[in-house]
Amino acid sequence: MPSPKPLKALPTRRKKTKQIIAALRQEFPNTECSLIHADAWQLLVATVLSAQCTDARVNKVTPCLFTQFPTLEHFANAPIEEIEEAIHSTGFYRNKSKSLQGAAIKILADHDGQVPNTMAHLIKVPGVGRKTANVVLGEIWNTPEGMVVDTHVGRITRKLGLTDQDNPVKVEKQLAECVPQSDFRDFGHLLIDHGRKTCRSRAPKCDDCILYRWCEARA
Repeated sequence: MPSPKPLKALPTRRKKTKQIIAALRQEFPNTECSLIHADAWQLLVATVLSAQCTDARVNKVTPCLFTQFPTLEHFANAPIEEIEEAIHSTGFYRNKSKSLQGAAIKILADHDGQVPNTMAHLIKVPGVGRKTANVVLGEIWNTPEGMVVDTHVGRITRKLGLTDQDNPVKVEKQLAECVPQSDFRDFGHLLIDHGRKTCRSRAPKCDDCILYRWCEARA
């Protein structure tokens, strides 16, 4: 893939972004979070597990995980080895286990067992960065303070000329300049849907791409 071109002026990017969102909403009218969850804690856990792992794999692991550890107290008090075994197939299971147990302990101690509903408090929870926080804020309270930036989102928005950054925090900052706040929640979902269906990393289906006219990486 060629190096990204210099970013166009902000008004141009804003107009382009609205057109892209409209096209994606037409293609994916029912876009939604693909991580199965029943509440804020389950979504936080699933999002932590999704790092370097597919959502499909996470969705296979979490039903048994939440049966074995049905409450935050169970996560907080369980031998760490039991959590490791339960999530082993998601990869990086030792770090993820420490994060989940640390998160449960923190939320029980500082938030009466309730997952915080602000970015400022969420990012102080072990294992929770801006991506996880935005997922929880957007899906549970519909109050995202930014956008989810995963590998799909970063890769595709660079192709579209909406960002020239690689760092997810910097990508999110640039996207926040041109994505309407009312679309913060769905923007990541739409691009993830598009990345899975069409703009695949290894074999993009450019001939079928509804965003091809806006792609700055096209041949």
